Amino acid sequence: MTMQEASYELKKSLLGIYDPREASNIAEWAMEDLTGINHIDRIMHAHRILTEEQLDEYHEYVLRLTNGMPVQYVTGYGYFMGLRFRVNEDVLIPRPETEELVHWAIEEGAIGQPIILDIGTGSGCIPIMMKKKIPLADVHTLDVSGAAITVAKDNARIHETDINFHHGDFLDAGVRSRLPASQLIISNPPYIPISEKEKIHPNVVQFEPHLALFVKNEDPLLFYRAIAVFGKEKLMEGGRVFLEINEDLGEAVVQLAISFGYNIELKKDLQGKDRMVMMTL
Repeated sequence: MTMQEASYELKKSLLGIYDPREASNIAEWAMEDLTGINHIDRIMHAHRILTEEQLDEYHEYVLRLTNGMPVQYVTGYGYFMGLRFRVNEDVLIPRPETEELVHWAIEEGAIGQPIILDIGTGSGCIPIMMKKKIPLADVHTLDVSGAAITVAKDNARIHETDINFHHGDFLDAGVRSRLPASQLIISNPPYIPISEKEKIHPNVVQFEPHLALFVKNEDPLLFYRAIAVFGKEKLMEGGRVFLEINEDLGEAVVQLAISFGYNIELKKDLQGKDRMVMMTL
């Protein structure tokens, strides 16, 4: 099978799962990872035959991708703010909306040598990029999942960043009490009510960690409330809290923050959706 034939067959097999543009992008990503050759060079060498080893791997890729597994989990990496991060099913796949949150936090909160706390480590993309962009910062991060911390530590090593990792449940007041006072708190916490699960793309529901995605229907603001309480105790004077939010809960988060005495700014993402807030005391 030639590279051209493999690419065509893969795109065709994905059309029942994704729209044509996304199917094409996924196939391109998979083929570049499989062959080690970029798009232009694959066009120039379209009739090059896949090796036996590549063909075996190709069939495995096709099987996983057509079963709905995200290409990032198939290849083992995703991208965040231009850097490559190792990912697996223990961590969320980095997303553009979170990049916007980090950019905003850096623009508004990069003062001096801040102590930064990230809540919900995941792949480590947020704390690692905060450390990359603010090298003098003392960066701490917490996650309830030991498996996620293992992935994040690997990414911190790859990107040569010194991060302080904490393992525990942020909803536990005892765990919160052991975290440092901070000038900048940032988080992309779980915020999707379980009732909205059917609205989410099946490959997200089937493969990404539910612990990092969903909250109970009766209390979708659970983590925002805990962060608000924590900020009252541990946010340093002049400090700021940056949070990614559910686009449908913008006003609810605003009212929650106000009830705790915060000043709050609600910000839209590039799609025009309410997806970020900044809270100050």
